Order: sequence, then structure tokens, then C-alpha cells
Amino acid sequence: MNLTYQYRLYPHKQQIESLNQILDLHRELYNAALEERRSAWRKCHVSINYYDQANQLKEIRQLREDLALLNYSSCQQTLRQVNKSFDGFFRRIQSGQTPGYPRFKSRQRFDSVVVVFGDGVSLSATRLRMQGIGQVKVKWHRPIPEDAEIKQVVITRKCDKWYVSFQLELPDPAPVKHLGDPVGIDLGLKNLVTFSTGETLEPPKFFRKAEQKLRIQQRQVSRRKKFSHGWRKAVKQVAKTHAHIANQRKDFNHKLSTYLARTYSFIAVEDLCVKGLARTNLSKSVYDAGWSQLIQFTSYKVVNTGAELGQVDRFFPSSRLCRVCGCVNEWLTLSDRTWVCVCGAVHDRDPNAARNILASALSARTVRLGDNVVALSTCVAQEAAPL
Repeated sequence: MNLTYQYRLYPHKQQIESLNQILDLHRELYNAALEERRSAWRKCHVSINYYDQANQLKEIRQLREDLALLNYSSCQQTLRQVNKSFDGFFRRIQSGQTPGYPRFKSRQRFDSVVVVFGDGVSLSATRLRMQGIGQVKVKWHRPIPEDAEIKQVVITRKCDKWYVSFQLELPDPAPVKHLGDPVGIDLGLKNLVTFSTGETLEPPKFFRKAEQKLRIQQRQVSRRKKFSHGWRKAVKQVAKTHAHIANQRKDFNHKLSTYLARTYSFIAVEDLCVKGLARTNLSKSVYDAGWSQLIQFTSYKVVNTGAELGQVDRFFPSSRLCRVCGCVNEWLTLSDRTWVCVCGAVHDRDPNAARNILASALSARTVRLGDNVVALSTCVAQEAAPL
């Protein structure tokens, strides 16, 4: 199992200058490798791969003293990033998409460097030792597992803050039997999460709460001369506010996904088309809810707790389906929060959808696994009637 642990770095002023210089040199190497590929194809119709460019690194480092100070494996990783961008470009073309051609990186668009652990980066007691930088203070908010093998290290700059990400390879966890109950979840905007038990959770609306602050900051950006010192300072403030909103949403989804994985043995959700919903006039609220991030966090956390995540097809009529008689209400609109079926059953829209999602996911799980989960599907018959 592969995981990534990220920690905050606290370099001093001299180390920050060295880190910025290293990023600029790697960005220059990236742009030079990209220009070589573009020129070779445009002038001679010759395709250059990663190995052709990696074989030139020794000669380039002999000519450039500043590049010779960089870690050799990190330079190779930068060339691999160029190769990866071209591989993705050609893969999208073959699949019928219309991707943009790989472009040069400016200072604002190149903020990370990949280094192989043990070659340029190592751990020294409680600090991170980096080649050309020295020992950097790290905020160890959680320990690295003892049985983890560190493969790569990524140094990242975000809004003038520095982070280190350890890419770990962990042994697969031992199978654990979860003793919790199954639950169905309906994700929405009025209630972020509606459980099949009837409980609801209101959306935190981090972006909406900071919208007035963002409006003032973006107005300051528009009033300043572009690329001036004041303009760059105002742009940085807007970026910090967006980063703070993203961190709030990420922290909330981490806590909620951890609660779900530890509490319930089977979590049934709906496979929502977030991109399609974001094309409507509800785009701000849809992205502010962070549904995809919540499902993504839950999907890898259930592995350690022994729980299971089941997804229902997005075309499943969860809100319009009567869980009593199985009739589908074709005339239900988004404004209808409560509706009455022809059989006389009264349904609250979101709890009804959550119970239908749970019943459908358990039914599919029974078909997939066989008789091993028949008892599990029958234990929620009172909450989610068979369709």
C-alpha cells in the first residue's frame, strides 16, 4: 500500500533563498528540456525521449557550475516530469481528446522538486537534511510508520510556505473484521450528508463564508497596475485566502471520513457526476461541498479499519424511488423536499435517498460476494426495505 505523508517545513531566511534558487534551476532545466523536444520535432521531425536527455546531464553539469551543485537524481526526476507531460499529451490525443501542448513553466507555475530518499535527502534526528540546504526544521505532527519504506521526497512551495511529502510504501494491512453497522449516505447541498438512520450534517460552507473577504481582495487586485509590486502583493493575499479555504475543507473531510471508516462496516454512497453538476448555476456550492474529496478520503481509510465502501450508479433514482412499493416518481423536482407515493407512503427526500442507496448497494454486494453477506443484508431490512 502506498501513502503520502506531508509535513510543514520551517526553513530560516538563508535556507529559503537557497530553496528558491534550487526551484529556479530546476525550472530552467525543465524549460530547456521542453524547448529541445519542441525544436527537434519542429525542425527535424525527430522525437527525443527521456534517455536521450538524461545522457546529456553529465556534460551539462560540467558546463554549468550552478547545475552541478544540484542533486543528480533530482535533475533526472525533473526530466521525467517533462517526459510524463508528453506521455499524457499523446495519450489524450489517442483517446480522442483535444489537450493543450506542454508549455513552459513560469516562476508561479513551478513549485515542487522530487528527490530520491537517501540520495540528497535524509533524516537526521528530528530534522530533514537536504543537499545544499542543510538541516531544516520539520513539524512532525505524526510519526512515520516504522515498517514504512520511504521511496521519494517532494519539496513543495505553497503561498510562501514550504512542505515536504514522503511517498511511503507500506505492507498491506492485515484483514480486520469491522463490527459496526452498514449505513447509506446521500450527499447534497442543503444537508452535506444525510444518513440512512435519519441523521443529517449541515455543510460548513467555507468558501461562502470567505466570499466577502475574497471580493475585497480581488477588488484590490483589479485596481493595481498589473505585474507591479502592489499587484503581486495583492495576488499573494488572494492565493493565501484560497489556500486557507482549501485547508479548512481538507481538514473537515479528513475528520468526517475517519469517523465514517471507524464507525460503520459498510458505507454506501452514490457515484455523483460532479463535473456535470458544476456546469449549472450551483457550481460554487457544488465545489464548496467537496463531495469527491470526501469519497476519496473514505475509500483509502476503510482499508485499515476493515470497512467497505460501496458505490451506486449515478443513474439510480435514489430520491424518486419509493422504498415501500418500488414505484418511481417521475415528476419529482429539486424543490420538492417531501413527496407522497401512490401507495400512500410519505417520504422525506434525502433520508429516502440514503435508504435506497443502502439497499441497492447491499443488494449488489450480495450478488457479488454470494452467501457470505446474506445476513448483513437482512439486518437492515427495517431501515432499507428490499426493492
